[in-house]
Amino acid sequence: MSIILRPAYRNPRARADDGMRDIAPIARAERGNLRGPLVAAVPARPVRRVEISRRCVVNYEAWTRPALRSRFRSMSIEDLLSRPEGKVLEFKRDLSSPQPVLRTLVAFANSAGGRLVIGVSDGHRDVVGVSQPRVLEERLASLIADSIEPRLLPEIEIIPWRSMHLVVVQVHPRALRPHCVRSEGNERGTYVRLGSTNRRADAALIAELSRRSTWVGFDEQPVPELDSEAIDFAAASECFAETRRLRRKDLTSLGILREHEGRSVPSVGGVILFGIERLDRHPDAWIQVGRFAGRDKTRIEDRAELRDYPVLAIEQAIAFVERSTGVRAEISRLRRRDVRAVPPAALREALVNAVAHADYSQSGAPIRVAVFDDRVEIENPGILLPGLTIEDIRDGLSRLRNRVIARVLMELGLIEQWGSGIQRMVSACTGAGLPEPGFAEVGLRFRVTLHTVPVAPVVADDVESAMLEFLGAPDGRSTAAIAAHIGLSTRATQHRLAKLADRGLVIAIGTGSRDPRRRWFAVRSAPGPNR
Repeated sequence: MSIILRPAYRNPRARADDGMRDIAPIARAERGNLRGPLVAAVPARPVRRVEISRRCVVNYEAWTRPALRSRFRSMSIEDLLSRPEGKVLEFKRDLSSPQPVLRTLVAFANSAGGRLVIGVSDGHRDVVGVSQPRVLEERLASLIADSIEPRLLPEIEIIPWRSMHLVVVQVHPRALRPHCVRSEGNERGTYVRLGSTNRRADAALIAELSRRSTWVGFDEQPVPELDSEAIDFAAASECFAETRRLRRKDLTSLGILREHEGRSVPSVGGVILFGIERLDRHPDAWIQVGRFAGRDKTRIEDRAELRDYPVLAIEQAIAFVERSTGVRAEISRLRRRDVRAVPPAALREALVNAVAHADYSQSGAPIRVAVFDDRVEIENPGILLPGLTIEDIRDGLSRLRNRVIARVLMELGLIEQWGSGIQRMVSACTGAGLPEPGFAEVGLRFRVTLHTVPVAPVVADDVESAMLEFLGAPDGRSTAAIAAHIGLSTRATQHRLAKLADRGLVIAIGTGSRDPRRRWFAVRSAPGPNR
């Protein structure tokens, strides 16, 4: 277990100039079930990790490097508590039910990492604290060491808050995947994080996690039972006709063909893109499109199965959506202008991304495009790759699931630059007066929602704007302070705050609604594990 040492929990009997001799009290504390505080002074020479027992490794890096003294120094506990639960953050009241906690830690390790905060009710976000933080820390360390495999090394820190303490466990994304809950076994005990929930991974996802630990993508794998004639070179040449003349040797440089035991054989990605028998080997590598009446899937008006080569199927899907959504009129002072309901640039990016990032190892899950009266939903099999969050992809961070397929799409000009597609999609929608696209992991699929109905932005009135600006303080504000700032009574201010909370704009942090020291904060987005 990797434990960050902080001055607040330093052994009063240890002297800073004793150097490495101060490890002795820690070793005694660990071997004596941590009856004393787990602390130490600065070692006399640079030491990063000191093994004390099978389950305890003291990490001196946070002590010896002031800039890394604590990963929570750049974020107050109030700031952490003001963020919503999500892919990289979860709150637990206590450790009375260890199994859900273990599943969460496993899911964090298999996904994008995350923080588990113990001592906060996950319902109302009331801070209840933990009564014996060091005992809880040791129990948690033992649980993790004994119950998760392969071995997981999170950071555990005790954080003081008022007269209470919280225990925060930070899990970093691990290359050694997949992790599982030992008592449930690898098949049923492997979890991933989807939003604020833990989802049991199926066999295909477990295989995907294992592949990611070796950095070999599914579409890069050779298909040794086939030869180079399994690739439809004429179809590939037709797709490349507008960009360049395709030569047979280009199939190898693109990864469509690869050398295997002295033979030139197609890769999985090559078969998916241009294989003559592609649908026999990958029966779900196609695009299903449908137009539904209204805003749900109760009644379908039109449908199609696009089973052509993916490059051609993308164009066919775009044509279907444009035919199904039509145009809307924008009338200015001088003239009328017809505008497509879905910005073409956003639609193309969403479809190309779906083809490039789909998990083709999953069965029974083609790419799906659903057109409704108010939106278009584009889903591909496969959640975000381990280490990525939705906030990351919004910021332009990209990781390739299918290197061969993505390389071909880039050569064809369908992908312009790694990581920029999401940002171009957002810009195209907001520039057309539409809401930003929605991104979500649903089940074991990734969904992009493109809205087709322009909506006016939600505008706060002058009083609400003043309250939100006032709540920008890092330490939050009390109800009385907010009331004095906006010039309203406490009761009226509470009513205003309740409305803002219902809209998800503010949150109260305290031990409960009757806490006289309860403070209000503007809601922030959930942080990544290393931010």
